[in-house]
Amino acid sequence: MNIHHGYNFRDLGGYQTTDGLHLRAHRLVRSGAMDRLSDRDVAFLHTYGVRVDVDFRSRDERLEKPDRLPDSARYVFDPVFSEDKTQVSKTWAQEQQMFSLDAKAGYHNMLRTYRDLALSESAQKAYREFFDLALGNSSDTLLFHCSAGKDRTGMAAVYVLSALGVDEATIRKDYLATNLFIQPALEEVLTQAKAEGGNQNMMQGLTDIWTVYPEYLDTALAAIKDTYGDMQHYLTEALQLTNHQIQTLRKLYLV
Repeated sequence: MNIHHGYNFRDLGGYQTTDGLHLRAHRLVRSGAMDRLSDRDVAFLHTYGVRVDVDFRSRDERLEKPDRLPDSARYVFDPVFSEDKTQVSKTWAQEQQMFSLDAKAGYHNMLRTYRDLALSESAQKAYREFFDLALGNSSDTLLFHCSAGKDRTGMAAVYVLSALGVDEATIRKDYLATNLFIQPALEEVLTQAKAEGGNQNMMQGLTDIWTVYPEYLDTALAAIKDTYGDMQHYLTEALQLTNHQIQTLRKLYLV
């Protein structure tokens, strides 16, 4: 999307379902942080049709970097975790403490986080609220985001695309596409870390928390399979979507 002062803004419109339908454009948008948006970007989102802004970040993240959004958009605070388990919003001192001694610390942190994105009570509650908002959105654009737009937001996209009937290969492709759109932000983070004297362990840790790897998604999907059997049972049992609600979602978002 044509956003100048933000990253990882993507319309999910156009994806095909297994029964040959397509997601409508201007209905579901995923993104990264919205605190840096320019007046021009905010006006663009208004014109684009964004009327609901779902913020998956924690309370501290929201207070430190509040969203900029059109006056016409309703802001919904829907925290997946009480704190940022992905670590992308941590201070330099916190990151240095976590990552400087172990090159794999960031990677292992993300594996734990993805299991929690599937199984934790707080995540399931937040994603259920997200689906309720989607069910109540009859014709406008619903935007959902976190700090980087890749983990909490990425799993929201996995869940909603699954509910709409998109195949796993396409869902995985959308998930991994973050690596293309997050590159400027990653480079900015690494440049700052280098200037602050970060060692190689630190650089690797930061790279791992600002990147999406297949293993991250695989960890969440494995947790879902082990606990619920498959994604459809996860949607109906963990997120408590009824078959009627799933059909309603498909009527609202597919063409």
